[in-house]
Amino acid sequence: MEGHFSGGRPVCFEALMRWTHPIPGEIPPFRFIPIAEVRKFIVPMGEWAIETACATAVSWSSSCRIAVNLSPVQVLQPDLPDKVEAILHRTGLAADRLELEITEGVLLQDGERALTVLGKLNALGVRIVLDDFGTGYSSLSYLHRFRFQKLKIDRLFVGRLTEDQSARSIVKAILSMSQELGIEVTAEGVETTQQASMLRAQGCNEFQGFLLGHPTTAETANELAAQSSTQNMVEQLRAVSREFHAGDGYIKQAS
Repeated sequence: MEGHFSGGRPVCFEALMRWTHPIPGEIPPFRFIPIAEVRKFIVPMGEWAIETACATAVSWSSSCRIAVNLSPVQVLQPDLPDKVEAILHRTGLAADRLELEITEGVLLQDGERALTVLGKLNALGVRIVLDDFGTGYSSLSYLHRFRFQKLKIDRLFVGRLTEDQSARSIVKAILSMSQELGIEVTAEGVETTQQASMLRAQGCNEFQGFLLGHPTTAETANELAAQSSTQNMVEQLRAVSREFHAGDGYIKQAS
C-alpha cells in the first residue's frame, strides 16, 4: 500500500498488487498484469483486489480512503457496478471511502461504454479518479462529460518541476483547471521538499511519493491510519478548548 498525504496526515492508501513466485521471486506488475488482461484473469483478480482492499480499510480506526486501480478490461464489464455494490455491502465499507482509479486509455477503447459503467459506480457514491493525467491523450471532453472526483498529476511532470519551466506551466494549468472544475488533485512522485513546496504554492495539498513514505504492508498502513485518527482527535479537542476559553467559559454555538 502507498499513502497519499494532506497536511502531513494520510488521507488515502493505494492498494498495490504484487506477485511473489516461489522460484523467480518478485514478479513486477508490468509483467503479469498484461498477461492477466489478455487471458481475462484480470476480472476475478481485480474483484479480489477490491474486496481485499475494502475489507482492510473497514478495519481501520480512521476514515482514510482506499484506492484501487481498475484495468480497462474491468471497466468495460457491464456488471462491475453490481459487483462493487455487493463488495461494499459484504465488507461494510462506506462507498465514499473507496476510490477507483482509471487511466485515460480506458476511455479510448470504448468511451461511451466506459462512461456508462463509471457513471453507475459514481451513483453508488464511489469516488472515480483519473490517474496519470497529462501523459495520455488528456482529452478535455471527458472532463466535460464526466465529473471525476480527483485527478492525479503524473510523476513525469512532478519530477521535472525544479528544472523545467514547461513542466511547471503544465502543472500550474492542471491545478488551475481542476480548481475551477471543483476536482481534487493529487501530485504523484513527490520525492523532495522543494517539489512539495512548489506544489503547495500552486494550491496542491495532496501528495503521493517517496518523500512521504514507501509502499508498505496493510498492517503498517493500519498503524498510520490509527495515528492519523488520534492526531485528528487531539486537534479537535484543542479547537474545542480554544472556543471554550474564547467564550469566557462557555462553548460558543453556531448561530
